[in-house]
Amino acid sequence: MNSEPAAAYGGPGWQPRTTTTAEELGRLWAPCGISDEWSPLRSVLLHRPGPEWLEIPDPDEALMLAEVDPDAIVAQHRALEGLYRSLGVEVHLVDPAEPVDPNLMFCADLFVMTPEGAILARPAGRARAGEERWVARRLADMGAPVLTSIHGSATFEGADLMWVDDRTVLLGRGMRTNDGGVAQIVDLLRTMGVDVVVAQQPVGSMHFMSQLRIVDGDLALAAADRLSLVAVELLRSRGYQVLTVPPGPEISEAKAFNIVTVGPREIVMPDGCDRTREFYENAGITTHVVDVSAMVLAAGAIGCVTGVIHRGADLIPAAPTPAEPHDL
Repeated sequence: MNSEPAAAYGGPGWQPRTTTTAEELGRLWAPCGISDEWSPLRSVLLHRPGPEWLEIPDPDEALMLAEVDPDAIVAQHRALEGLYRSLGVEVHLVDPAEPVDPNLMFCADLFVMTPEGAILARPAGRARAGEERWVARRLADMGAPVLTSIHGSATFEGADLMWVDDRTVLLGRGMRTNDGGVAQIVDLLRTMGVDVVVAQQPVGSMHFMSQLRIVDGDLALAAADRLSLVAVELLRSRGYQVLTVPPGPEISEAKAFNIVTVGPREIVMPDGCDRTREFYENAGITTHVVDVSAMVLAAGAIGCVTGVIHRGADLIPAAPTPAEPHDL
C-alpha cells in the first residue's frame, strides 16, 4: 500500500503553479496587457453603434453635445474599424446581447489594461452606469484576465490613466475618477511594483486623455494650458520631450488631440484638421486620418471609442474571434 499522499493533498505528484500572471498572457490567457502608450498596437475593443442611436430624446441628458446622425456615426465607426484592421490591429467587438445605451461606444472609459490584465472601470455618470458589465463579459469571453472591478462608491474611467513607463502611471483625479477610484488603482498597481502619480484635473475637464497623449518612448503631446505641472515635470524627468499642441478650433471643436498611438511616432487622428496634422508631421509623427465629425457631436472621438487591449510583442492568440454583431 502506498503511504504517500495523493497529489491532490500535496503528495509527490503535486506540481505548483510557478508562472506569474504576466508570464501566462498569450499562453493560458489571451494576448493582452500594456505597460506603455506607444508600443505597436496589437488589439483593441470596439462597440459598433447600433439601434440605440436611432432615437435619443434628450442629447444633453445622454451626455451628447448635439443631435447625432445615426447613419453617419455608424459609417464613421465602421471606417475607423476598417482603418485599424488595415494597419494590422486585431479588432474585438463588445457585441452586447441586449439593448444598450449609446455611450457604450466609448470603450476607452470602461476598462484599462495593465501588464497583468484589465482593470474594470466604474463610470461616474448615472447615464453610463452598468456599461462596464458588457465589457467585463467580452473580456472574459476572449480570455483576458480582469484583475479587479472598481467598486463601492469609487468611480474610475479608463481614459484617466496613462502609462509613463512600465513602473509609473499618471492618473487624472477629477469629475470621472474620484478619491476612492484613485485609492483602488493605487492599491492594485502597488502589487505590480508600479507607482501612481496623481494629477489634479482642471474644472470642466472630462478625462486626462484630453490633456496628454504619449506617442513614443521620448515624446509626449500636451494640450495647451491644460496639463498639470506635476505631469509635465514627471514626463521630463523620465526623458520625454513635451510638445504643446497649438490651441484653436481644430483642438476644441474637431478633437484633433483625440488620437490613438498605433506605433512609435504613428497615430490615428481626425480628418479635416490640417493645421494640427502639419504640426504632428513636423514633429516626425506619421498620421492616418478618418472622419469622426459625427462622433465629435457625441462628445468623443478616436481615443474615446478605442479600448486598448494589447500593445507590444505579438503573442500567440488564445481566444476565438468574436461573432459579428447585428447592424443598425
